[in-house]
Amino acid sequence: MSRSAAPPRPALPTFGITGGIGSGKSAVAAIIERAGIPVCSADQVARSLSASDPALRRKITALLGPQAYRVDGSYDRAFVASQIFSDRALQRSLEEVVHPATDKAIRDQLREWKKAGHPIAAVEAALVFEAGMDRWLQAVLFVDAPEEVRVARVMQRDGVDAESVRRRIAAQGSQKQHRGRSTIVIENDGTLKDLGPRVQFALSILRTMLLKG
Repeated sequence: MSRSAAPPRPALPTFGITGGIGSGKSAVAAIIERAGIPVCSADQVARSLSASDPALRRKITALLGPQAYRVDGSYDRAFVASQIFSDRALQRSLEEVVHPATDKAIRDQLREWKKAGHPIAAVEAALVFEAGMDRWLQAVLFVDAPEEVRVARVMQRDGVDAESVRRRIAAQGSQKQHRGRSTIVIENDGTLKDLGPRVQFALSILRTMLLKG
């Protein structure tokens, strides 16, 4: 995706929620939704489009082969992940196919929320920076945790071994760099009870930033 010109801002003030695997960004997104702010999951949007958009299906099939879709027509995320895990060039090619359609669908959703009267919204996305979303988001909330905590969370959640989790963490690139480019960082190194007040404090800052004037 070209970064030569920043895309226009969305229909209403919007911030991103991002973080590496096991950081707890989905837990943060859930707390933000309960606070009355609508959250669009970029991963869910991309998954839905990959399965339902005929043009996108053709492009993905051309890139990865018919195995990208199961016999019943559903998108085979496990197969796709296995193909792009150690092939950064192929991953970039897939992102160049999926990101523009996902970006458009997210913007369409934000326009609907604007019409519904929401003053602010959020987008949860693992690839905020890789997809160039940081160029049109007004702020980025980065969720972080020590690697050992992240590894333990993913092991418990997915039933996998520590080494496979570490490989997935390494494949996500420099979280330190993403952290440095973010507007606010939430340290999610404790329990859900600990997390709530931290998210509420971050929200108070974000509301002031995005709604000023």
